[in-house]
Amino acid sequence: MLKTMRKNVKALAPTLWIVIATFIISIFAIWGGAGRLGEKGQEDTIAFMGRDHITMDSYYQALRNRLEALQKEFRGLNKGFIQQLNIPQQVLEQMIQQNLLGQKARNMGITASNQELRDRLVSLFQRDGTFIGFDEYRRILEYNQTSTSQFENGLKEEIILNKLIQLLSAGITATPEELWENYRKQNESAKIEYLLLEESKVPYDQTLAAGDLQAYYEKNKAKYALPERRQGYYIFLRTEDFKKEAPVNDGDIEKYYKDNLDQFKEPEKNKVSRVFISAAGKDKAALQKDAQAILDRLTGGSDFAQIAQTFSQDEKAKEGGDWGFDDWRRLSSKEREEIEKLTAGQVSGLVETADGFSILKVTEKEPEKTQALEEVRERIKTTLEDQKARELAAQRIAQIEKTARRERSLDVAAQKMGLKVKSTGLLKQGQALEEFDPAGSVSQALFGLKERQISSPIYAFAGTGIAELEKVEAPRPATFEEVGQDVEKDVRAGKQKEITLLKIREALPQVEGKNWEEVASKVGLEFKSVAEHKKEQYLGVIGESPEIDRLAFSLPLNQTSEPVEFATGYALVRVLERKEASREEFDKNRQTELTNFLEAKKNRFLQAYVDKLRGERDVKINYNLFMQVNNDILSRFDGQE
Repeated sequence: MLKTMRKNVKALAPTLWIVIATFIISIFAIWGGAGRLGEKGQEDTIAFMGRDHITMDSYYQALRNRLEALQKEFRGLNKGFIQQLNIPQQVLEQMIQQNLLGQKARNMGITASNQELRDRLVSLFQRDGTFIGFDEYRRILEYNQTSTSQFENGLKEEIILNKLIQLLSAGITATPEELWENYRKQNESAKIEYLLLEESKVPYDQTLAAGDLQAYYEKNKAKYALPERRQGYYIFLRTEDFKKEAPVNDGDIEKYYKDNLDQFKEPEKNKVSRVFISAAGKDKAALQKDAQAILDRLTGGSDFAQIAQTFSQDEKAKEGGDWGFDDWRRLSSKEREEIEKLTAGQVSGLVETADGFSILKVTEKEPEKTQALEEVRERIKTTLEDQKARELAAQRIAQIEKTARRERSLDVAAQKMGLKVKSTGLLKQGQALEEFDPAGSVSQALFGLKERQISSPIYAFAGTGIAELEKVEAPRPATFEEVGQDVEKDVRAGKQKEITLLKIREALPQVEGKNWEEVASKVGLEFKSVAEHKKEQYLGVIGESPEIDRLAFSLPLNQTSEPVEFATGYALVRVLERKEASREEFDKNRQTELTNFLEAKKNRFLQAYVDKLRGERDVKINYNLFMQVNNDILSRFDGQE
């Protein structure tokens, strides 16, 4: 965001001010949201860090800002995608980490001077390399209804945090050996192919003898020990069931639309095509010469799509280099920056990337627009119905809670309101009630209660509930009868693993020296290949594999490995080519490599340091409130595609 501001502050147009406003609010969401526990009741606190806390309002604002920013980057951002990416958890974690570091800085007496603040402002608010002036700076803040003191306090916190990080990481260095090994890891690659067989593809349906299961259990008793479990009564009210009591009229829809116009803005969209020339195995000078020759043909009037089909070396070459309106956002930051500068129909110059040269073209530009009310009417209706239904469910649960506390019994309160409690059964901490609570909010609540104690309202994505702790079962060894199904499952999985290994060993002589892509299906294996495998790279199905990393850089070329075990099966690996790191190139780029390596090393150190602070400050999260805020915000993305 700061880089965007530095580059784009050219005029005080309303669109620019919106960008700056987003940055302003983000600072306050992170730095302005923490306070002392005496300032607000604990019911408004979403995270506790010693005597400091993060308020519900500050988290709400930070999450909303993050999602609004993502909406501008990704079309079709919806509730499911947000949950899949764990955006709410990421936002809260960032706030906790920055607060912990802020506390540490205050304890160490680190401050920010007025001169440092002034220098930061001057660097931030520039136009054409010159500070825009304090009058114009204040006008921007006034337009965004933000006081200078608030904004500058946020910037001071940022300065202080940077000082702390510099102080903590000042002693971090790198030996020549570390630097070279890191360079090798980043720059050495191997072209590999592998054949794999997953255990799930080798079912074992034979009946298992009772004696074998009992023997396995006796040998592995420690594996089946039961942790502390808790059982309670609960009432859960589904949001969906209250929607018939939550009518939404045209006036509600129109008001929501007017109050939330920003939500319905579609940003300017670029459709992009690319020609990519890979650097793999080529001299840089020769590579640049080839790329320039292609660029000359394009500027001379050659058809971009035909050139891409003929010369491009990326996944979109067959499609004429067409990266569409969205896929190009996966390109490097350097390429994305170049794309933003291009007008419709314009071809870029050569754009050098870490692995070659790109030539880019914006084939279409769609201007920013606001969706009409009729386009989003149903979406708004769904959102409002959900909000109203959640409010009704929460009100009903609040009534139940009040009665339950007066009667000291959730069951009695339920009967008085014509409802029935249900038993959770014995649950481990965080265990889900799959029917409505996949996040395990009810079990989390039970582990925060004493026996016969009644919880506060429990918020899940499907609705709102309340629980009472019935009993606590201490950790103990499990009997065979209790875990018999788990034992059978584990024994069957062991048999599957044995058969899987046997089958892949049987296939070994049949694939030796053959074209694996052609023979894979004949021997019942799945074929995969990677053009440039690097150490610690994630492999589809397999995941990260230190053993495959070792083989990729040690196995003789074209030789088949012994079976390599991974989490769900076995694989055979073969190395076709290797690209080794060049000492000469390393020496040329030593300073850049050192800077990048130290940055990564500092980040790892700081993460470990923050983890240590978490333990010292006894960080606790109010999961019910966390879920409540998430439900409120994410409900607005329910109907989006």
